[in-house]
Formats: sequence, structure tokens, C-alpha cells
Amino acid sequence: MTHIKNIEYICEKAYQNNRITKDEAKILYDKADLLTLGQIAHHIRNIKCNPTIVTYIVDRNINYTNICISKCLFCAFYKNKYDTGAYVLDDDTIRNKILETKSLGGTGILLQGGLNPNLRLNYYLSLLKLIKNTCDIHIHAFSPPEIVYMSRIEKLSIKEIIQSLMSAGLNSIPGGGAEILVDPIRKKLSNVKCNTNEWLNVMETAHNLGLKTTATMMFGHIESIDDRLEHLNKIRNLQDLTGGFTAFIPWTFQRGNLPISVNTIHSYEYLKILSLSRIFLNNIQNIQGSWVTQGEQIGQLSLCFGANDLGSIMIEENVVKSAGTSFKMSEDKMKNLITEIGYRPFKRNTLYTNLP
Repeated sequence: MTHIKNIEYICEKAYQNNRITKDEAKILYDKADLLTLGQIAHHIRNIKCNPTIVTYIVDRNINYTNICISKCLFCAFYKNKYDTGAYVLDDDTIRNKILETKSLGGTGILLQGGLNPNLRLNYYLSLLKLIKNTCDIHIHAFSPPEIVYMSRIEKLSIKEIIQSLMSAGLNSIPGGGAEILVDPIRKKLSNVKCNTNEWLNVMETAHNLGLKTTATMMFGHIESIDDRLEHLNKIRNLQDLTGGFTAFIPWTFQRGNLPISVNTIHSYEYLKILSLSRIFLNNIQNIQGSWVTQGEQIGQLSLCFGANDLGSIMIEENVVKSAGTSFKMSEDKMKNLITEIGYRPFKRNTLYTNLP
């Protein structure tokens, strides 16, 4: 009976959009059924966001290099310097990708790459200037591991690196490289990549400089539910401090073509964590459904489990595809997915600042 009373109390508390604790979130995860979590999450979503629209964006994910020393166990994309297929994109290729994105109605560029020891800060500054000189487009670029690595190589502070990038045209920072913000898990997955405090420090520094960012969580590998909740708690705490996260995007580990062997996370578990993210992160407005990893049908269903945004149509995506998962999405298909479930599709910008 104690658990039943606890669940009823916590569900009502969450339904009223009041903050729940990590312990309460764990009880919900362990004891509440998926439809109950989805109902609460959907209710909160309708309170915090326009209940009639679902947002999306047209942009492109450009991976400027796949050379990386991190060698994360969950990554099938990286190459060593002399591997077949290793690359750093040249200026003409970058320029053509940008122009094509604009011609397709794109409003932003997501720019991410590996931790390439041959690239110095001047390369990144030149890359940003090249894009800005090509056309007017929002640059959402360089996740915390990349920025930490630049800081290490250049022997400059995180603040100095971010200020230099902003001066060259950086408009916002993606939340990649978070995986699970628990150091024992991070060390097992990738001992080279930035640690939890470094990841959070990049985001806090960016927010204090006036730069908005997103936050992510990749789950379904070697972490526990307690690790996932600790991750959510760290994101929520930083958002309390800075208010700089525009959105949270949870997505599942893709196991194809990788040396790590774990049980596959199915859509039931994805929707459960998505709902719990919406319930727990009561200070982040936008929660994104991941059709890229789940497919269009579960992506559509995510709109009933707390998500108010379906992210990008992904003109180009390479990292998830390299792990064996590849879903395609046109803008028309995106709009149809949204209207079929009773919402009005709205094409947003990267910062969600053009919403009706």
C-alpha cells in the first residue's frame, strides 16, 4: 500500500507541474505504467508549450571531420588519421553543402566533428567565417567535447575559446557528447572525452556569455536508471542556474557496427524515459522526440508522451547512420506526421524564438 500511495501522490504532484525529486522519479520509473507516465507528460507539455502546434526545423548536420582520438565504444563513425575514408572536408565541399541547405529552405547548420589532433583553433575560426561569408545561416556548432579539446590543445580557457568562436560567427552550441553525465560510465565508454564537470562547465560558460545551447542524453548502453536520473538532475540544476538550455533531446544508443554488446532498447523504454524527462525537467520548455533513432511512427507517438518538437528533417546525418540506423524524412513527410496526429506543424528556427 505504501508504494501505491507514493505513486498516487507523486503522479498528482507531477500532474500539477510541481518539481519531483530523483527518488520520486525512481518510484515513477519502477512502479508507474507507461500510459500513466505518458498522460502526465503530455499534460505538462500542453501547459508549457502551445498545445496546438508541433515544431520542427530544416537544417543539416555537417560532420567536418571524422578523424578522432576519442575512440568511444558507442561510435562507429570515427576514423584514425590514416584509415581508409578518413577526411577533413575542404572549403568547396562545405560551401556547396551550405548553399544546398539554403536552397532547400534550411535555416541552420549543425556542425560537429571528431577530436582531430591536426586541427587548431584557426581552422575552426576559418570554418565559421567561411560559412558566414557564404550566406546568412544560423551556426549551431561544436559540442562540449570539441570545445574542451580545443582548450587543451591551445592552452586557453573555455571562456576564451567560446569567445573566439562567437566572434567568428558561432550562434549556439549543441548538446552532443553528454551521453550519461556520470564519470564512471563516461570513463568506460571513452576515457579521452571531457568529463562531466567539463561538459557542464562549457555549457555554463556559454550560457553566461549569452549563448544558448541544447542538452542531450544517450541512454541504453551500460548505464543504470539511477545514472539516467543523475544525468537529468545535473541538467536541471544547471538550467536552474543559467536558464540557457533551449531544449532537451533524449535518444537511444544504436548498437549496430560497434564493439560494445548490450541489450537493445525498445520503443517502450524510450517512451518511458522521454515521458520521465518531460516530468522531471520542469524548467526546460522544449522536449524533442527522436524519429532519427526510433523511426517515424515512434517519433509521431512521442508527441503523446511529452515531446513538443520533432527536431530536424536531417538533410544530412552520418553518425547515427554509421551505427546501422537510417531513417529518411522530407519536410512534407514531417508535416504529414504532425497533422495526422492532430497538430499544426510549425517550422521553427534553432533557438525557438520565432514561435507563435
